[in-house]
Amino acid sequence: MIEVKDVTKWYGPTKAVDRLSFTVQPGIVTGFLGPNGAGKTTTMRMILGLDHPSSGSVTVHGRDYASLPAPLFEVGALLDAKAIQGGRSARQHLTWVAKAGGISEDRVEQVLEAVGLADVARRKVGGFSLGMSQRLGIATALLGDPPVMLFDEPVNGLDPEGIRWVRRLFRDLAQEGRTILVSSHLMSEMEETAEHVIVIGRGRLIADASIREFTQRNGASHVRVVSPQSEELAPLLRSAGGAVAADDGALVVTGMEAPQVGQIAAEHRIVLHELAPRRVSLEAAFMALTEDSTQFQAAALDSEAIAETARALAAASPGDDSKGS
Repeated sequence: MIEVKDVTKWYGPTKAVDRLSFTVQPGIVTGFLGPNGAGKTTTMRMILGLDHPSSGSVTVHGRDYASLPAPLFEVGALLDAKAIQGGRSARQHLTWVAKAGGISEDRVEQVLEAVGLADVARRKVGGFSLGMSQRLGIATALLGDPPVMLFDEPVNGLDPEGIRWVRRLFRDLAQEGRTILVSSHLMSEMEETAEHVIVIGRGRLIADASIREFTQRNGASHVRVVSPQSEELAPLLRSAGGAVAADDGALVVTGMEAPQVGQIAAEHRIVLHELAPRRVSLEAAFMALTEDSTQFQAAALDSEAIAETARALAAASPGDDSKGS
C-alpha cells in the first residue's frame, strides 16, 4: 500500500504539489492521471525517496522509502526508461542492479525472459529503441519481485503487441495482490488497464474513484434506443423522468439506465431493435474535469488570421518579373 498524506512540495517559489492526499490499494491497477505539470512525476519521486516533501508524509507499507531495509524487495519502479548507462549490455545492467540490491543473479535471466529481451541481452543498451528500453526498465522493476510497483509512462515507444503485453502484466501483478501505480497520458490505454484512477491538477487531488464512477460523474453517459415505435416510447420515457432526444433514427436517453428503459418498453409491449448504454470515455471525462487545471494550453488557430498573414507575405515577395530586373 502507498499512502500520501497532506503532502506539499516546493521547488523554490514553485509549489509542485499542494496538500495532496491519497492511498493506492493493493490488488488493483491504479492509474495516476493529470495534465502536464500536474505534479505526477514529482509525487512518484517522493514515493521513491528521490525527492522529499516540504511537508506531509509519503509511505510504503507504513514506512518511508529511505527506512526500508531492502528497498528493491519492497518497491520496483520505472520512471525514465532511458536513464541507463548506455555502454552496458542489458544483462550487465540488470546484474549490476541485482548485486547492488542483494538479489540473486538467477533472477536476472528470469526477468530477461519475462520481458522478452533474452535474445538481445548482450547488446549495449545505448542502441536500444525506446520500446526495448521500456522493457528493460520493467525488467529492472521486477528484479526484486516486490509487492509495490510504480511505472511512469510505461507504454511509450511500445508497439501494439508490447502494449497488450504490458496490460496483461499489470493485471496479473495486481491479481497477485500487489500494489500497482501507473502514470500515463494515454487515456484509452488507462481505460483498458486500470480499475481505479487518481487524478491531480496543479498539484492538487481532483478525483479518486473507480473508472466507472469517474466517467459517470464527469461525462454525459446515455442510453441509445432504436425502436419502430419510438414516437410512442419517447413520451413514456419522459414521463418516467428521462430526457429524450432524437439522433439519426435513434432515441438518446439521459437520466435513466438501460434496464429501466427496457422495463418501460416491455410493460407497454414496445419492440426494441437496440438498447445500448453509452458510457462517456475516460478521455472525455478527464478532459472535462481537468480543463481548468491544464498548465500548458495551446491557443486555438485563427484561420482568417493565418490566411491574412499568408496574403501579406505573398504581396511582400518579389514576383517573377523581378527576377529579370
